[in-house]
Amino acid sequence: MVEKPVKSTPFNILAMRGEDRIRDHIEDMHPADLADVLRDIPVRDTSRILSLLPVTDQAAVFEHMDIGAQVELARFLKRSELARIITEMAGDDRTDLFNKLSPDEQRTLMPALSQAEREDIRRLSAYPEGTAGAIMTSDYALLSPDLTAEEALKKLRLEAPDKETIYRSYVVDKERRLLGAVSLKSLIIADPDTPIEDIMDGNSPFLLVTDTQEDVAKQIAKYDTLALPVLDDEERLVGIVTHDDAMDVIEQEATEDFHKMAAAGKLITSVRDATIAVLYRQRVTWLLLLVFVNIFTGAGIAFYEDVIAAHLALLFFLPLLIASSGNAGSQSATLMIRAMATGDVEMKDWGSLLGREFFVSLIIGLTMAFAVAFLGLFRGGYEIALVVAFSMCAVIIVGSVIGMSLPFLMAKFKMDPAAASTPLVTSIADVLGVLIYLGIASAILDMPSLPVE
Repeated sequence: MVEKPVKSTPFNILAMRGEDRIRDHIEDMHPADLADVLRDIPVRDTSRILSLLPVTDQAAVFEHMDIGAQVELARFLKRSELARIITEMAGDDRTDLFNKLSPDEQRTLMPALSQAEREDIRRLSAYPEGTAGAIMTSDYALLSPDLTAEEALKKLRLEAPDKETIYRSYVVDKERRLLGAVSLKSLIIADPDTPIEDIMDGNSPFLLVTDTQEDVAKQIAKYDTLALPVLDDEERLVGIVTHDDAMDVIEQEATEDFHKMAAAGKLITSVRDATIAVLYRQRVTWLLLLVFVNIFTGAGIAFYEDVIAAHLALLFFLPLLIASSGNAGSQSATLMIRAMATGDVEMKDWGSLLGREFFVSLIIGLTMAFAVAFLGLFRGGYEIALVVAFSMCAVIIVGSVIGMSLPFLMAKFKMDPAAASTPLVTSIADVLGVLIYLGIASAILDMPSLPVE
């Protein structure tokens, strides 16, 4: 009977005696699994354990660490040790780490790298953050159109150890202009003497260095491919973006959107590793701003204090109504933000979606109005029931329309639709909900909205 392997933990690795036992234990682990284990170990012990592995394995583990852990370990390692690891890392991962180091640390590291690595880092670092150029890698396979399938396979066998992927190679002319792409499968099944230009796909999709990373992820998902080539302004091939980089982008963008929807700022590290000061700074700004927005809620209540004083039953329904308005707005905003992020909805769709949202929210509002009307009869009689029913229908419609429209408004002004966050939508809906509710109460109950002198 084959024993099931036991997953390593920080405790059982550090408890082992002797470097040979630790090496035997970790050398067969997947780099991603070892990176997970090392995240809970002090940096000194992490450095000691990594040093037991060949430098290529050290680089593989390093690439699976989150960027915060990479930077911490990079600052602990000797310059020569860090240079050896960085040399073995993929070009894009190497550049990401380099960009997170301080200028002084970058200047110290550069002389320890070879000329090729230095040039690669400088070139990739030159592209603006958030673009295809910033996340592409230079470790890709190139083929000439005059090669045969057999010659191409021999070339790939020699280059494979230094390339991030060889499952798709790119055919370029002497000026590195993209002619097409060819898959490894096509090379294997083709006749050995078949020219590459007869096998390649001449209509291969591509990216531009200026494309946003969101567009990159969408294009890779659209074409369901392992990688896409990246061209510069002169249509020369300068790199590729692989599917794993696209997945990282998708995760990063989704995380940023969730943070924005919760009115929390962008975290440059994980929540687990963030300090109290960082968490405070990222959250307090929006909360302070929303406090001042909610002042209008109190002002609305004060404006209609005579109505409330004459019909105290209205207070019972106030939390219920403004919460319903905020919830309806949050639902609509969340649906619309996600639809815009996936490309399902565009700016031109706002008019048609507005009409549909109004109709849907009207039906929901009538349903909820019917439900709360009975509570109104029980708590305050016919007039209160009428006020609550009309108010419920109105606040649901207003909250839903606001929640649906704010993402479009943000996009119109070139802002991230996710900035129309749930707390912002809720706060606006709360203010309007109070004014609508007490305004309807004042009209139906025939009470003056201002005190009589």
